[in-house]
Amino acid sequence: MNQDSTKSAFRQTLSLPQIVALYIGAVVGSGILLIPGLTADIAGPASIVAWLVMSILVIPMAITMGLLSARHPHSGGVSHFVRLAFGDRFGNAVGWFFLLAVPIGGPILAVTGAKYFAILMNWGEVQTIAVAALIFFIVLGMNVFGLHVAGKVQTVVVSLIMAIILLAIGTAIPHFDAKNFSPFMPNGWLSVMQTAVLLFWCFIGWEAVTHLSQEFVNPQKNAIRGVLWSAGVVALLYFGVAFLTVGTHSYGQQISGASLSVMVQLTLGPIGGWIVAVTALFICIASANAYVSAASRIAYALSQEGIAPKWFGLLHPRYQTPIGGLAFITISFIVVLYVLASGLISFSQLIQLPNATFFATYIGGCLAGVRLLRDSRLGHLCAWISLVVSLGLYPFLGWSGLYPVGILVLVNVWEWKKRRMSLRAPTT
Repeated sequence: MNQDSTKSAFRQTLSLPQIVALYIGAVVGSGILLIPGLTADIAGPASIVAWLVMSILVIPMAITMGLLSARHPHSGGVSHFVRLAFGDRFGNAVGWFFLLAVPIGGPILAVTGAKYFAILMNWGEVQTIAVAALIFFIVLGMNVFGLHVAGKVQTVVVSLIMAIILLAIGTAIPHFDAKNFSPFMPNGWLSVMQTAVLLFWCFIGWEAVTHLSQEFVNPQKNAIRGVLWSAGVVALLYFGVAFLTVGTHSYGQQISGASLSVMVQLTLGPIGGWIVAVTALFICIASANAYVSAASRIAYALSQEGIAPKWFGLLHPRYQTPIGGLAFITISFIVVLYVLASGLISFSQLIQLPNATFFATYIGGCLAGVRLLRDSRLGHLCAWISLVVSLGLYPFLGWSGLYPVGILVLVNVWEWKKRRMSLRAPTT
């Protein structure tokens, strides 16, 4: 009923090329700045095997999300699909997964942008953390005043990402050396599996376009065509960068977090490094802004539904922006930066926490797909394949796999306490 009224309120104006561009922009982001170097650092040249396998296995997941978005367009994304399939409790849990991923993922984005300048300036950890703090507080300020990144700016960001990827690939080719692939698997097959899990960070985003699917021209066909074309383009770009990261040995020591810059500097020198650094800063600010904006509003929505603290729902008296959610993100950000600066946890270890919540989110989406796409042979098959792959890789998350489990426990304890209080209320 509501879905039909929503559909009638929007014009179907997004053609297939626009849909492909939207999907590419949603999937290709900060991961391309960070993950190729980290995966090469973990598994060596064998990391390209994980890139190749994940590029193939992600296609059924993309199709599942594409079909769900075509059939059940909603701004709630995966949490809405899960709510339709399994009820409010599990839908709310997926909302919490996203909310508790951003306070960790946001600082990771800020530090990623800062690292690209740190490599050029020969900065230490203190200066890098200081620049990361500046980046993130700029994003928080933008959200307090309600100055969100506009669609045209996001299009520019996507164009910059594509340009930098192609620049990195083109400038790295002359420096390729096959000797850099030996030894091929220095850390064994387990490291390759761990790398495959980390790659999930690069392939999230298929659900991000779901709230626009009601504006697709012929969504039943173009939603699938869009994810297939975009999955192919994304896979080629990622694999090209990962392959040349290894082929030019642009990783190791302190440079793994800025491997793209190292690759470009092989040909263009410091000027190329500055081009990548400025672009990385722009990309990270735009990405962090989008995630912080979404998470602060999820915090507000969860508070309104009574499954989050009331102060999460505070609004700015003048700008009507969700300052309660922003305050929660700010506190978490300060804690995360302190943990990074103190050396209690490494950058590559920290990224596994939000990666685990995204894993759990997609498992929920795949489960929803199994139930909601029963009448589609392709959709049902893809949902099952995606579910088996996600569950099969989940144990390789290691200790970080407990993070979503802990969130589930906390959400259930909160709802249990709330029910007890509501039962006592009439008698007091």
